[in-house]
Amino acid sequence: MSNKTILIDLDGVLNNYTGNYNKEIIPEIKTGAADFLRKLSKNYNIKLFTVRNKNQTQKWLNENNIAEYFCDITDIKEPAWVYIDDRCIKFEGNYETLENQINSFKAWYK
Repeated sequence: MSNKTILIDLDGVLNNYTGNYNKEIIPEIKTGAADFLRKLSKNYNIKLFTVRNKNQTQKWLNENNIAEYFCDITDIKEPAWVYIDDRCIKFEGNYETLENQINSFKAWYK
């Protein structure tokens, strides 16, 4: 396994979140997420990023048989090799382009 860490967001990346946040319910796992995590975990340390309750999140991971792929759950965007999030923009060196991307941003599920 690599010593590189990947930080993956829960809502909108690993589950079927569509923007209607309910702190009591974590949406069902996305099709293909478990296979993706299994493959990724062979080469990287994976941390789950979420603002959700840590115990509730751990229960969801266990229920979906994917807990083994994560080395930690955090609510802090810690240093990582890459971040996988449904609400991010990649900076490619040009602020004008970046500003346009920010102004026209929509989550993939919108």
